[in-house]
Amino acid sequence: MDGGGRFPEPLTAPGPAGGAAAGSHAPAPASGRPAGPRQPSRLMRRLPRFLRPRRSSVAVPIEQRLPALLGTGLLLGFFGVVGIAGFGASGAYTVLLAQAGRPVDMLARAAGFGLDKVTITGIAQLHAREILHAAGLDQRNSLPFLSVAEVRERLSQVPLIASVSVRKIYPNELLVTLTERQPSALWQRNGEIAVISADGREIDRMRDGRFAALPLVVGEEANLRTREYLDLLEAAGPLKERIKAGTLVSGRRWTLKLDGIDIRLPEEGAREAMTRLVRLEAESRLLAKDIIAVDLRMPDRVVVRLTEEAAAARQEAQKKKPKKGTET
Repeated sequence: MDGGGRFPEPLTAPGPAGGAAAGSHAPAPASGRPAGPRQPSRLMRRLPRFLRPRRSSVAVPIEQRLPALLGTGLLLGFFGVVGIAGFGASGAYTVLLAQAGRPVDMLARAAGFGLDKVTITGIAQLHAREILHAAGLDQRNSLPFLSVAEVRERLSQVPLIASVSVRKIYPNELLVTLTERQPSALWQRNGEIAVISADGREIDRMRDGRFAALPLVVGEEANLRTREYLDLLEAAGPLKERIKAGTLVSGRRWTLKLDGIDIRLPEEGAREAMTRLVRLEAESRLLAKDIIAVDLRMPDRVVVRLTEEAAAARQEAQKKKPKKGTET
């Protein structure tokens, strides 16, 4: 600096000629590249892009960088969440589900894919409403969101159904094809009556008069010997329609109830004993007499038990008979 506190030389860097006039522009860098934003070094260029330092963004006000109407959308979303939460907490959502079904089902029905028709084939003893109830099908369902596997599983739990198939027919029909087990007899045990198949399997409960005409077996394990009882009915011939029930006694032999008369059959040879009863009825009208039981357990004789009135009358008649060797 000189004595006045000033620099004798200009503050600009000297040019290639040893200097530059005051106020002249600075020369270009030695590399010949124009002055501008700083370029990344060779080392930085070799690094993967995700490892390179990120440049600072241009200083733009935040209100200009946010999407338009963002605040309005957030506010509406907040009130929507609050409304849905209140709707669910009030119990109205549960009522809506019970009345109209799931939201996806409502949308599918609105698009024309409701469950408008259910076609059921193969029913004989069951009613269509029982099938629909067991399958959980009603007007709330929609075809696209109906699980065929679940419907088939529910129907397979119905004892009277042996097999079932379920198929969707778009846009709005469901086809249910089933095979029922054939009821063979009624089984009474502990005061309850069940419908059973020929192999003794319980397939339904006696809820109405649909199965009232089936043969009735009574007693423990009587269901397992249903075929045997049905064979006795066939042997009864003309007496078959008069036999109301068969009771398995001690798991060994049958007693048949015929017009209020007990027919006691043997443990062995029950069919032959039944044939003998048919012959006796044809020859002597045995079952038309005042009796309450016929015992056929002995092969060489028939034992009958009279009603109380018939027994009293017979006893009185025998009292009036003259004894042998006395004069009247």
